[in-house]
Amino acid sequence: MRKINYITAIIPLALSLNIEAKTDNLVTVDDETIAKQKSSLASNTKNKGFGPQSPRNIDAKAGNNAVVFNTAPAANKMNLCNIHFHKNAEHAGGQFSKYAGNGDGHGFQSGYLYSGILTSKESQPVSQAVCPSKHGRLQSGDTIEVHYVHSSAQVQPGETLGACLSESVKNPQLRVETQVYSLVNDDNALNFNKLTSVAKQNNYYQAPSIPNNTGKPVVYSGSTTGPSYNEAGSPFQVTWSVRPDVAKVNIKTVAKWCEGNEFKEDHAHGVRNLVTNLDLLSPIK
Repeated sequence: MRKINYITAIIPLALSLNIEAKTDNLVTVDDETIAKQKSSLASNTKNKGFGPQSPRNIDAKAGNNAVVFNTAPAANKMNLCNIHFHKNAEHAGGQFSKYAGNGDGHGFQSGYLYSGILTSKESQPVSQAVCPSKHGRLQSGDTIEVHYVHSSAQVQPGETLGACLSESVKNPQLRVETQVYSLVNDDNALNFNKLTSVAKQNNYYQAPSIPNNTGKPVVYSGSTTGPSYNEAGSPFQVTWSVRPDVAKVNIKTVAKWCEGNEFKEDHAHGVRNLVTNLDLLSPIK
């Protein structure tokens, strides 16, 4: 869940990078760079009252963060306000436990990958440019983590996470229903446009086609995510519901979605470093 651009009080931190390798315009930073970012996050949040952070390993239950807030209502009692996705899973665990690498230090080419096996047909590359950006494009075999963001405010689905706030309610409760997908070259796989379809049910905006067969969601208290928080604590309180199993989605339907959707999303976002500092994690019951 990327940072809320509607709030301007968060000042982006400049990152000083140790570059280890650069090939074909892909930059990879060394382990020391990631360690320094995590150290900066620890020092910048120590004794400042920050609540539990995200993303995390959903298989690890431990956490020492003492800040407690109420769990958000069930998604069907809140308004869907935004849908976006990150290339590679921000969370780890379940069926997405394979580390993609350190990436460029800005959240790209890092995160976690589907740890299962695809058939040769499913992983056959597609020729079209799928959701291209300056950070690359998507291809068959890639992993994405989709965030279906819900708000307790009286809002409707829209562009950026600012759509989750309103003039009437500046501090709504937030819930993110999370599903990790593997992109496959298979016309019989799930249709991303259906998975992200929006309907109004019982006076709430909903995403009725979120998969319900990908394992019992791990629910925990956390924060907004995105690489802008690699060295800074997120001040937002979020209830996360992360499904442990991966679903396969037809990559061509993802390409179609990026060409036009009500959220004005056209590319994959970067990932925040996995939070491992127990002082920044809530315990999972």
